[in-house]
Order: sequence, then structure tokens, then C-alpha cells
Amino acid sequence: MSPLTVVNKAAEIGLDIIAITDHNSAENTAAALRSAKDMKPFVLTGMEVTSSEEAHILALFDNMQSTMKMQDTVYRNMIPGENDERMFGEQVVANEKDEVLGFNKKLLIGATTIPAQSIVTEIHALGGLAVACHIDRDAFSIISQLGFIPDDLSFDALELSSAISRNKAEKLYKIYDSFTWISSSDAHRIDDIGKRSTIFHMNDTTIEEMRMALKGSGDRRVEWK
Repeated sequence: MSPLTVVNKAAEIGLDIIAITDHNSAENTAAALRSAKDMKPFVLTGMEVTSSEEAHILALFDNMQSTMKMQDTVYRNMIPGENDERMFGEQVVANEKDEVLGFNKKLLIGATTIPAQSIVTEIHALGGLAVACHIDRDAFSIISQLGFIPDDLSFDALELSSAISRNKAEKLYKIYDSFTWISSSDAHRIDDIGKRSTIFHMNDTTIEEMRMALKGSGDRRVEWK
């Protein structure tokens, strides 16, 4: 799952936009951007942040400056500990040529000390999109951890995993149909890339256009089956 390999696989299967969102880190996003320079797919940068409630929240940006500010916030608020490579595997940092630059020793699989509300607020302050990850999963989703989605959590979208159909989701989560839903592969292995995707109808590949599509503004919209 090196940056170059991910970009090449996405290009091979015809994805126009991908998001590089490692757990609690964005150290491979710049390499992915360089790998995709002057070609498809367009790369959104960001990370999958784990809140203090152990809920996963996607932070999506279209620039490295905001992404690295988000990473700084996450790194300052991580639960102390070092990655156990024998248990969780190596956390490789690579460049756009697939060359290994080093290994991230932080306990990225763990939670941060930041509440979900503060994570969403920070993402929005940096101009990004905040998405509740895989709300249908029994662990590490905002619903599994809190039992519900609080009214004051202003997510831009709710993500459904590739494991649930649209019909089933509409039955189980009808109470949350005021939110826009998206679905993605949440790929942790190369073969999973593109297993599920969302179509964004918009005028440009920017976070602001995506925000408008999620709101159904003008002729912009999203759809998935």
C-alpha cells in the first residue's frame, strides 16, 4: 500500500479522485500527490483520526498545508506509546518512487485524546470536510461508540462501508437521512481499492465543490448504489 502503488491501482481501474487517509497520520500524502502529478487520479490529502471516544473520523483536504496542521494537532494529542511492529506491522513512510524513507514509530492504531466534536471543529476551521467513518460497523464508528450521532456533531457526510447495501442502510439508518451519505472502499489492501465508490457531480476537483455536492447545491450532487 505504498503511495505509488495506490495511485497506480486507482488509475488502472479508472478512479478520478482518491483520498489518502492513513490512521492518525498524513506522512505519506505528499508522496501520493507527487506520484499522481499531471495524471489521474486527483489526490485528496487527509487522515482517519481516532477520537477520544475511539470513533474514526475522516479529515479530507485539497492542500498539504491544512493537512499538516491537522497532523500536528493529532500528534500533539496522541495517547503515549510506541508501535509494536510484531503485533501491528511496520508503519512505512515512503516517497513517490516507492523508496522507504523511514518508519513511523508512533502508536497510530491508538486513539487520540481529542473528542469527536473538537475534531470536527478543527477540520472545518482548516477548510476541510469531516466525514463519520463506516457508521455501519460494530467498532470504531460514531454510532458503535456513542450509540447515536449527537445533534451538535456537524458532519459533512456519513460514510457507509462496502459491506452494506444501500437498501439495508436506508432501513437501518433512516433516522440519519438528513445527512448526505457516501460510500467508499476504505481499502487497507490493494485489491480492495475501488470496491465501493461514490460519484460526485461537480464543476471542479476541490474541497469546496465537494462540499457543495454534499449539500446538493445547484446542479451538484452525490450518488452511490
